[in-house]
Amino acid sequence: MPIVVDIDVMLAKRKMSVGELAERVGITPANLAVLKNGRAKAVRFSTLAALCEVLECQPGDLLRWETENATEPTMR
Repeated sequence: MPIVVDIDVMLAKRKMSVGELAERVGITPANLAVLKNGRAKAVRFSTLAALCEVLECQPGDLLRWETENATEPTMR
């Protein structure tokens, strides 16, 4: 999937566990794991806002776009 979730990067920077983040955001650790591992099909803006508030970051710190074949150079 071309959208990559970097929650684990922010967790490491903030020295916070998945369980602590889930509790502070108000979602289950299982749902956070689905999002963190890139298996989520969608994320609510309210959840994204809560993640940013708790992690003191911007949405772009948590989500980024990559081409489908990131290892292959793109032709223009």
